[in-house]
Amino acid sequence: MTLPTVRSALLALLFSATLSTVATTQAIEPWDENPWHWSQHGQPVMLLGGSDDDSLFQWPEQTLVKQLDRIAAAGGNLIRNTMSDRSDKGFELYPFRKLANGMYDLTQWNDEYWERFERMLAETKRRSIFVQIEVWDRFDYTDSGKNSRGSSHWQDHPYNPANNVNYSFEESGFEKRYPDHPGQNKQPFFFTTPKQRNNKVVLAVQQAFVNKMLDHALPYEHVLYCIDNETNGEAAWAEYWAEFMHRRASAEGKQIMVTEMWDDWDLTAKRHRQTFDRSDLYAYVDVSQNNHNKGQKHWDNFLFVRNYLTSKPRPMNTTKTYGADGNKFKHTDQDAIERFWRHLLAGAASIRFHRPDSGLGINDKAVACIQAARAVESLVPFWSVDPANELLTDRSENEAYLATNADRSIAVVYFPASDEDRSVQLDTQTESTSVEIRWIGIDRDGKQYDPTIESAASSRLKLVPPIAGNMVAVVRQR
Repeated sequence: MTLPTVRSALLALLFSATLSTVATTQAIEPWDENPWHWSQHGQPVMLLGGSDDDSLFQWPEQTLVKQLDRIAAAGGNLIRNTMSDRSDKGFELYPFRKLANGMYDLTQWNDEYWERFERMLAETKRRSIFVQIEVWDRFDYTDSGKNSRGSSHWQDHPYNPANNVNYSFEESGFEKRYPDHPGQNKQPFFFTTPKQRNNKVVLAVQQAFVNKMLDHALPYEHVLYCIDNETNGEAAWAEYWAEFMHRRASAEGKQIMVTEMWDDWDLTAKRHRQTFDRSDLYAYVDVSQNNHNKGQKHWDNFLFVRNYLTSKPRPMNTTKTYGADGNKFKHTDQDAIERFWRHLLAGAASIRFHRPDSGLGINDKAVACIQAARAVESLVPFWSVDPANELLTDRSENEAYLATNADRSIAVVYFPASDEDRSVQLDTQTESTSVEIRWIGIDRDGKQYDPTIESAASSRLKLVPPIAGNMVAVVRQR
């Protein structure tokens, strides 16, 4: 029995027991005072970001540092990091050692892969940038796309029995090709756990990989964990890995935040409730696929989840905000900006622009959005307001969106860009004699216009954006 196999067996015995009674510690966690939002060391924090790739840890050092510096300079504090290893750009590495004969040994590590991962963790910590890690990505194990070498991801991957010295097709249960879109969930890689097909041969390698990842990540306090990227898999797969990771962390006196990301664009779909209903396993939810929706549907879909979770509030993350001119989904730059701001006012705890060409990444428009959001946050912390569109009247669909605090003394109203005249009536529900209105230009890097003071002769306040672009108003009673 090889050393990694012995290690996996010992860890399996440990993880089959109940959670460790060792006192746990954590850094990022739901905020005690408002569990819809994140906190670090007891202080609330809003996670905003964007990046030009999903696996920044794979990037060359100078390129990585430049990207992180741009994110931080914009006021961003979040990246997504899939543990993906498909060679889309030509410089990506696999986690396993390649032997002289060109085959991989899945019991040995490629040190450079893990050094890159460690560097990303250290550099993000240095800049106070949080990392949402996705452990598995279904697109890594398919023939449905081509990589930078013109081959498919599965044909090149070390897990493919044709490429390793550890198991055969018969022993692993793998096929030579998987031509279908991975959304059809035909790849047995995602059926290895004991309550599924109990494929001990492949599961042992998967366990070793996750443990190696945790060896590096657990010492850091700025990491969130997500099992998969937009999966259609079985609940048993996600539950197994959530329990596995929780118990490993607990054994080291730590507590980690874990979730799963389901593929359904409709957040009312029953599949999503596999996460919503398991607060014991999943400390937060990721509803990124809502970003395939637009306008009022996008807002309402998110609020369905917020209402569903009311009895057990948890942070709601959207780590993939889709939208970029000319992309295959036919979503525009404006769609991305609107989705960012709707989620922001609807109560999301974490929002990131998806990588090009499916998203804005960290381009100038994404930077402007983040800077504008931080400008609003300096006036009104987002964890102090809740969505309240019912206080808007004379509103057309998708014309404006509102969040306000508990006593209605402060309101934040977002107006999507439009060539048409825009105006809404805000019910201030106040006896104040005047209100202060401060406009912020989202497309202008958060430029703040001089505040105006208006009489509050009635409980209805008319709001008219001063320019045609994306605008946000912060309304404060005096």
